[in-house]
Amino acid sequence: MKTIEAQVPDYLADLAAEAAVKAKTTLDQIVALALSSQLSAWKVRDDMETRARRGNPDHLREILDRVPDVPPLPGDEL
Repeated sequence: MKTIEAQVPDYLADLAAEAAVKAKTTLDQIVALALSSQLSAWKVRDDMETRARRGNPDHLREILDRVPDVPPLPGDEL
């Protein structure tokens, strides 16, 4: 495990400390969890952007053209 030293605004440090008390855990655990959550969000965004660049509107139209034109099932109406 690595130790990371970081400068954070006082209000964030206070919020993290409060969260640790409420969760009955350590400040280290709260910071690690917050960092993990944010990094995961960034990764998902990057993955979605990569997939979006690979997308092709013409292929989407071809797929949608194969969908039958039928009324929605009961409960699926808009």
